[in-house]
Amino acid sequence: MGGSHRTAVIGLGSMGYGIAQSCLRAGHETLGHDIAPAQMQRFQGEGGLVEPLSSAAPTLDAVVVVVLNASQTEDVLFGTQGIALSLRRGAAVIACATVPPAFAREMEARCQALGLQYLDAPISGGAAKAARGALSVMASGTAEAFAAARPVLDAAAETVFELGDSAGPGSAMKAVNQLLAGVHIATMAEALTFGMTQGVSPEKFVDVISKCAGTSWMLENRAPHIVSGDYTPLSQVNIWPKDLGIVLDIAREAKFSAPITAAALQQFLAAAGMGLGLEDDAAVAKVYARNAGLTLPGET
Repeated sequence: MGGSHRTAVIGLGSMGYGIAQSCLRAGHETLGHDIAPAQMQRFQGEGGLVEPLSSAAPTLDAVVVVVLNASQTEDVLFGTQGIALSLRRGAAVIACATVPPAFAREMEARCQALGLQYLDAPISGGAAKAARGALSVMASGTAEAFAAARPVLDAAAETVFELGDSAGPGSAMKAVNQLLAGVHIATMAEALTFGMTQGVSPEKFVDVISKCAGTSWMLENRAPHIVSGDYTPLSQVNIWPKDLGIVLDIAREAKFSAPITAAALQQFLAAAGMGLGLEDDAAVAKVYARNAGLTLPGET
């Protein structure tokens, strides 16, 4: 496809920006679109295109929708300024937000009715991997949807899991991943602050536990944020009430009890209630610190 492939990335947050950069590097003509003009200007400065979606839509081979949730995804595609009606038949719609499987199936049906190839394609790996084009994609869709999305997947992903021939299984797998990821962050915060009550410094906690059986990818990725006292949001606290909420909604439909997920969700809600919603999700440790009268690194 080379330079003739035209991709639009809608949502230039930490993940979407990396996907857009990866598409540019792969030689795609890449449009960046975001509600924050500064992000679009930044992307333009790196060689990206900034054009009105309404006029660009008919020329696009693929649209990557990297927004926060189901309602934003639906708005991008089918809202008052939705792009779906303007896309050419056969164009790929690659939907990356964490959404309930039933929503993914609904979007697929509506896109297929317009002749569009919808790929249910939640992503994992964090901002750094997004920037390197090394994401994991939990994808499901028709063979035609995979084929239409392949240039973008090749550019942005290290691993593409092909989980089914229609939308839904990708989002189901993402919910499973988010259950573990959210619980691991909250548990890391609980263990780190518990250690502090026993004279274990956060720094020593990371040094030792990261090399012991109790470690997790989330512990190794997020606990250093607490050690450095830096809560610059690579992944916000606010993401977890949404994503763990989706997990519990799906669980309720399945009549499945998920008590550990529910406990983790309460800690993220407490963090949001403390005004920490826009901080890095490692800031959930501040809930434990406040309750136990502990002082975290960088706090006075």
